[in-house]
Amino acid sequence: MRHKNCLNYRATNSGNHMTEEAILQGCLKNSAAAQRELYNRYSPKMLAVCYRFAHNREDAEDMLQEGFIKVFSQMHTFQNKGAFEGWIRRIIVHTCINNLKKNKRFNESLDIVHANGIQIREESVPSIVQAKQIVECIRILPIGYRTVLNLYAIEGYSHKEIADMLDIEESTSRSQYTRAKQMLEDILIKKKILPKPREKQTWLFAIR
Repeated sequence: MRHKNCLNYRATNSGNHMTEEAILQGCLKNSAAAQRELYNRYSPKMLAVCYRFAHNREDAEDMLQEGFIKVFSQMHTFQNKGAFEGWIRRIIVHTCINNLKKNKRFNESLDIVHANGIQIREESVPSIVQAKQIVECIRILPIGYRTVLNLYAIEGYSHKEIADMLDIEESTSRSQYTRAKQMLEDILIKKKILPKPREKQTWLFAIR
């Protein structure tokens, strides 16, 4: 079911330049102006995060709304021990995962798979996954592969953390990630975003 925009905010340039500390203190006092400023400042980036996990943009917007409600309700737990944006992002990611786990198809897609005999390569081009065309290719992946790849390669979670988040074995997370990399590489080569390897070699596609 489509949720209404219960926050009633739109990500626009309000012209207000509140400091991060002022936003934080205002939100702790339930200031509507501070909440609006926080939403306007961070929602575009967080919507992009949701979109990578969601089935479509509508689902992504629902995840975003639910995530920001949690951000506001949990504001008192932020302890200034790390980046404020990073704290918000973790809440958004966990909201996305909790939504996905309600989906039977998602849970079935996380069944143990074996990754024997896959040829992969190792390079370091992390910026490639931020390009719009790459994000769209990632979205083609089966939902289980896509989720693990997003969590490990883009969000930076360890396989142990992913296993805990998704209620799976650590080995399952690793094998899902390996399969996801290979499938993504095949898609990128087919779409001529990546060049086809000239000769067989062992290489890990450049996500992490």
